[in-house]
Amino acid sequence: MKVDNFTNEFFGIGIQNGKTPENLGVLWRSAQNLGASFIFTIGNRYAKQASDTHNAVKAMPYFHYDTFTDFYNHLPKGARLVGVEMHATSASLETFEHPRRCVYLLGAEDHGLSKEAIEKSHFLVQFPSEMSLNVAVAGSIVLYDRTRTKPRS
Repeated sequence: MKVDNFTNEFFGIGIQNGKTPENLGVLWRSAQNLGASFIFTIGNRYAKQASDTHNAVKAMPYFHYDTFTDFYNHLPKGARLVGVEMHATSASLETFEHPRRCVYLLGAEDHGLSKEAIEKSHFLVQFPSEMSLNVAVAGSIVLYDRTRTKPRS
């Protein structure tokens, strides 16, 4: 009997206090193309954008949370929270073992994740970069890295 390593895997991705709706549209398009199970926003809401050419917000579950606490209290059972943040304790994305069931959280380019989000994340990951990336680009890179054949924790 062949065992499927992807059985019971799922992941979602979202942004805390996203700055521009265009970035959300690009990230949602990447999320749909790279197999995300759901998308979400915390704080600022999603508005239909021309950059979401596949209309991912209608093609996959979209959730909105007013606050980080509301979001955190509604994490899927068994899911690990992975914050994408330039931080002293962040692991390198190149060697990071993505959890089988997780939720990726990004912050706005100018403020990053909130202190509470950083403290409550089960994992923090970052890129080998001295400056921050556009949030849609950063999220797309994380999702692409997940699709590569890497061990899962």
